[in-house]
Amino acid sequence: MTYQPPQAAVTVDLVLLTIRGGELCVLLVRRAAAPFEGELALPGGFVLPDEDLDSAAARELAEETGLSDLPVHLEQLRSYGEPGRDPRTRVVTVAYLALGPDLPDPVAGSDAAEARWAVVSRMLNGGKRLAFDHAQILSDGVDRARAKLEYTPLATAFC
Repeated sequence: MTYQPPQAAVTVDLVLLTIRGGELCVLLVRRAAAPFEGELALPGGFVLPDEDLDSAAARELAEETGLSDLPVHLEQLRSYGEPGRDPRTRVVTVAYLALGPDLPDPVAGSDAAEARWAVVSRMLNGGKRLAFDHAQILSDGVDRARAKLEYTPLATAFC
């Protein structure tokens, strides 16, 4: 009998941060489809069979928010693969962190009913619930951004 590896899907999710009105904000979408229809989430989605992770992240950001070719610092944050994180199937996501100053307003597209900037402190401190495990991903992204601002010249991008 030939070994059959377990099936799993791969997604990308983006923590896109900017300063708006003097506050740290994150880009969120309101999901237009199940699971978690109507709930807020980070932009992201499934990696297509013929694309790499970076291309999938750029495509999903453009499809869900209308934002592309942004002047942002983009890096992989970490991977998340807790069983049950997506009710549809086993899903492993590669999360990205993007930081940029004065980013434009998003426009909802594809499977997003809404796209908007939200104040990070309101989302992390008892704010609205995020779909999937996106609250944890957002928290990890903010922690990484804070650390990078302390030990890299990235802070000058926000001035």
